[in-house]
Amino acid sequence: MELTPRLGATVGLLSLIPVAVFALSRGELYVGIALVNVLLIVGSLYVAFTPVNGHEPDGAV
Repeated sequence: MELTPRLGATVGLLSLIPVAVFALSRGELYVGIALVNVLLIVGSLYVAFTPVNGHEPDGAV
């Protein structure tokens, strides 16, 4: 099974479930910061693993 950016983003977004549970149990400012961190990490991974069209690595034949 190949890990596609779409599947990786879906798995990453599943990590919002523990953040939601944490938010409901604490309800403080740092919970919002944790939520932003999770979204930044998921977005960064999605961008990092998205293929770039029309780009060949150096030395490609």
